[in-house]
This record gives sequence, C-alpha cells and structure tokens, in this order.
Amino acid sequence: MGDYFQRIVDVEADEQEAGPLAGRMVDWLVSEGVITRETSGEGVYSQTADEGYVPGPRWDRAVVGSAETTWQPGPVAVMVGRDYYVGGQGQDEADSASCPRCDATTVIIDYPEEFEADDEVWRPYREAIAVWKETGEGGSVACSACAAAVPVTEWRFGSGFALGALAFDFWGWPPLDDAFLAEFSRQLGHSAEEQMGKF
Repeated sequence: MGDYFQRIVDVEADEQEAGPLAGRMVDWLVSEGVITRETSGEGVYSQTADEGYVPGPRWDRAVVGSAETTWQPGPVAVMVGRDYYVGGQGQDEADSASCPRCDATTVIIDYPEEFEADDEVWRPYREAIAVWKETGEGGSVACSACAAAVPVTEWRFGSGFALGALAFDFWGWPPLDDAFLAEFSRQLGHSAEEQMGKF
C-alpha cells in the first residue's frame, strides 16, 4: 500500500530566512484553518521531520474536490535546512541537469533504456550537493558543453528533484488545488516546486 505525499519546496529561500519563513507559513495555514498547531508523528516519513501539523477544520479548502468527503488526511511536515528533495518512490538522483549558462542538458538517467543513474555522470553533482549541504556554499560542477564551473544550486534539474532550505510535506492528502498552490507560492514570496511521491 504505502504512504503518499505531496511536497512543496521553496527553491529560493536560504537557510537564514527559511526558519522565520516556515513560521510565517505555519501561521498563515493555521489562520486559514488548513492546519492546527497540534502536531502528530502518525503517518509522517519526511526526511528531516518526525512530526507534522494536524489538519485543521477547513483543510478541504486546500484540495481538489468537494468539501463533502470522508477522507482523513495526515499531518503536514515542515522541513527547515539545506537538503535535496526527490519525488517518486525510491529514487535518489536527478534524471537530468541543465546548465544555466549555455542550456546544455546532461542526461543522468537515460530513460527508457536505463532506470538508474550513470554513477560517473551523477558523481560531480552528488559531491557538490554534499558540499552545499555541509557548508551552504554551492559546490561547483563543470558543464561538459561550455566548461563553465556552475554552483550546483544554479543547475536546473529534471522534474522531481529540487534543492532547497524549506519544504512542506502533505502526507496522505487528496490532490492539492491549483488555486491553493498559487496562493501558497504567493505567501512564500519565492518560486516553489511541487513533487509527489510514495514512501
């Protein structure tokens, strides 16, 4: 069966602003009735959070469909700190990376011939991400097309892979509504990426 999540990753916030911004977003979600301040660890399997905020009385305003539902969503986990986030199930690498200097795309997982990353191609990105997570400085990756050394935080990764210092996991929720996602991004004041996955 498994547990499903929908994730929103702020791809612009740095670590200094991530904590205060997380607090403001929780305040907003509580004021909208989407969550409460009560927390629970039931059904939460996020990377760096063991608990999440319990859904509020108007949680259904955030999702697609009718308010007349018997669905019981799980908590909303808030993750603060530099990390990489991957959608899907069991995947740990990006499928591609595009250079922001020349737009050349490096294929990391060559679908449909391969379903695992080419380790030699992925290695410089993996190492640069580790440096960024540890120090906050964007370790650089040299573009194979234009030879520019580009901080890993500036590379554009394929769908389902994002770097960020703030993320929100909605565990076991019906699909989030486009209008809610747009307002969520507006409240963040930053660009955000959405992911879906299964634990």
